[in-house]
Amino acid sequence: MRPRPLSVCLRRLLFGGTVFLLGSHAAVAFADDQAQPSPQDSSSSTTANPDKAKLLGNVTVTAQSRTQEVQSVPIALQIVTAKQIDTLAATDLSKMDIFVPGLVVNASQPTQPTYELRGISTSNFGVGTESAVGVYVDGVYAARSGGALLAFNDIARIEVLKGPQGTLFGRNAAGGAISIVTNEPTDKFEGDARVRIGNEGQRYADALLNIPINKDMALRLSVLDNQSDGWIKDAATGKQYGGENQWGTRAVYRWNITDNTRVLLSWDHEKLNQAPEPAIGLIPLSNDTNQRAPFPADPTTYLNPLHAPLYNDAIGARETRRFDGATLSVDHSFSWGSLVSTTAWRGFDTFNRGDYDGTNHVVTYLDTANVEHNNSWYQEFKLTGNNDLMDWVSGVSYYQEQARQQSQTNTNTSSLDTLAQNVLGVGTPLTDISNGLAAMGLPFSLLGFPWQEAISNDGNFKAYAAFGDVIWHVNDKFNITTGLRYTRDEKDFTWYNMPRSAPAFDGVIAGLNGLGITQMLPPDAQGALAAFGGNVIFPTAVGVRVAESNTWNNFSPRVVADYKFTPDVMGYVSVTRGYKAGGYNSVEIGSRFAPETVTNYEAGIKSLFPEQNLLLNASMYYYRYNNLQSLALDPNSAGSVVPVYIVNSSNQEAKGLELEAQWRPIESFRISFNGAYIDDTYRNATAPDGTNLDGQPTGTPKFSAAASLAYTWHHVANGDVEFDLSQAYRGKARCNSDSQVQGSCNISPNFQIGTSQQRTDARLGWSAAGDRWGVALYGTNIFNKRYVTGVNNISTSVFGTPFASISPPRVYGVELHAKF
Repeated sequence: MRPRPLSVCLRRLLFGGTVFLLGSHAAVAFADDQAQPSPQDSSSSTTANPDKAKLLGNVTVTAQSRTQEVQSVPIALQIVTAKQIDTLAATDLSKMDIFVPGLVVNASQPTQPTYELRGISTSNFGVGTESAVGVYVDGVYAARSGGALLAFNDIARIEVLKGPQGTLFGRNAAGGAISIVTNEPTDKFEGDARVRIGNEGQRYADALLNIPINKDMALRLSVLDNQSDGWIKDAATGKQYGGENQWGTRAVYRWNITDNTRVLLSWDHEKLNQAPEPAIGLIPLSNDTNQRAPFPADPTTYLNPLHAPLYNDAIGARETRRFDGATLSVDHSFSWGSLVSTTAWRGFDTFNRGDYDGTNHVVTYLDTANVEHNNSWYQEFKLTGNNDLMDWVSGVSYYQEQARQQSQTNTNTSSLDTLAQNVLGVGTPLTDISNGLAAMGLPFSLLGFPWQEAISNDGNFKAYAAFGDVIWHVNDKFNITTGLRYTRDEKDFTWYNMPRSAPAFDGVIAGLNGLGITQMLPPDAQGALAAFGGNVIFPTAVGVRVAESNTWNNFSPRVVADYKFTPDVMGYVSVTRGYKAGGYNSVEIGSRFAPETVTNYEAGIKSLFPEQNLLLNASMYYYRYNNLQSLALDPNSAGSVVPVYIVNSSNQEAKGLELEAQWRPIESFRISFNGAYIDDTYRNATAPDGTNLDGQPTGTPKFSAAASLAYTWHHVANGDVEFDLSQAYRGKARCNSDSQVQGSCNISPNFQIGTSQQRTDARLGWSAAGDRWGVALYGTNIFNKRYVTGVNNISTSVFGTPFASISPPRVYGVELHAKF
């Protein structure tokens, strides 16, 4: 192409697609790539090999919806390879997130996980909202958290893209995107099996079989089974908590219909059935299960949850999930490019019921249950092509989801008596009436009966999108990328607050009424019974179906300029915008919140030094995030009977630096480092109790880092011995005026919350020639660092019974693997 038409095209494109981006503040950002070296030569080497140094960055990714080497992608991203997953013995992303600085995956409840990137997260677990960090499996969006964290099953790599990715990945990737890429069938017959046996009853096995059917077809099957007994035991019942019980399978069929047309059909299935998250009570109580906790709670008397006994008594406590998904991809190549059609269906059912008072006392009983059912369809058509002028991608997509949720709160009438005493200040009316009836010789009691309140939600969501992204090749060294995505979200949402269910209690009241006993009670006792005739926990709009319908439209653009100073050194600057659709709080009837938007500015450099076998990448960024939604505990500030979780809005800003280094001084020795710094503060924010948080930190730690080293001894017993050591650090939480209420910073002198965290993993393994079989010893958190990860105060303002969550202990074991 001649330069003249190129300049004309650039002028038109920059005018039409990017001018409106430049009216905001200009700043900077970064790129954080974790490129895994290719398998090394089996011969020993003691000197650097410049030719092989390029392998440090020779990882193919699809971060820009194109196949590119990671060092040429002007996006801040870190690659997690299959080898890293195996080295860390990780079974899902939450088991290794600390080794990706800036990423936090909270999977204490795997059916309700939360994701955070660069300080941006969404803690609301209801079906009315979605995460600000998008999770994609083979390009298909996992909209709901219940299906967003599945066990690793035949993973090729994971691309963690930091910063807004709305132009390429679409809605709900305002904080970043996690793209999980699985392996496709190959033309080679192969099989692989692995078994791990470890402490705490760990029993893990996975296997795969790749079968070439003929020259045009192949089938790949994989299966995994992950079991463990648990790491904490209930002191009263002996029930184990903290264990895993997960089973999954995956099948992928490939058919090359013609030389230019390929079909991929995949199916995923997973089942999970395990105990819920343990709730470790902080109040020292006796074995008398009718003892009420002192009220209000005194933090100076709190137990250290790292050493406190566990007493959980939730009836029917368990966490389960059944997940199924199918994806059909049709890829056809033309002389000028290719067309890819992706059709996907996802469906899952989850149930999560756990203890929410941290005791086994009947007078403070509280448990909650989250029940979800979800079905979604996704269709995308994507065109890609390239020539001397440009490398482009465009497409349209349609997404439809049906989501149902029931949020249950389960307690009993003895506990409601405690609520009446502590919150309403009216004594214990049900106990007093029961004692009075007993004194009269009447065989009636109003205590100990189950009581359930629940809100049911139905959501029907649709999203339409059209997008285009072009890399303009100004010359051999300079590229300008411009992209734009239009998204339309249509949402229908309903709440139905069910009348409370207490059939046994109502039966006794009916009996008292039938015998005329109720009318004989004093007026205050009759008033108390009347007060318990309706909902106590969810008293709003009982028995009424409330509906909301909303439509939101958004344009998410990006502009990137990258320049190659040398063949191995590239610098870039970018301005991008992200968007997350508006939504609803599932337990706040009639609530609605507006979409979230973010503008992000980045500048970075990616460099490779072949003579030194060294890779260095660095970047810095600044973003402004508007209307970020988070779930926050309202400790009765609005005068409600009990504390509730509400969706709280805030505006934030952050600036940060990220660094990656990989060094291979000799063939057998590798060192890598990833580090991140972030200063994340509120621009405008008010806590649920009215506290002004403007200018205060959001809680995100300033520093996080991960480093690893690996050394291989060749020709040992006709094989290779490799030692891997990984170290991760996450800084302490930066507290604000609302942190203690939310349980994320220190509230007691007896233990610490929000401290810096460290984790050290190690692996020593021997593999036969060609990796045909091998054995390894592995350890996760080998120095047994334990942390209090948070305190839940939802029962504190009612029963005076806060409870805590803690991190699991070290895991170690032996692994056997074989290939054929």
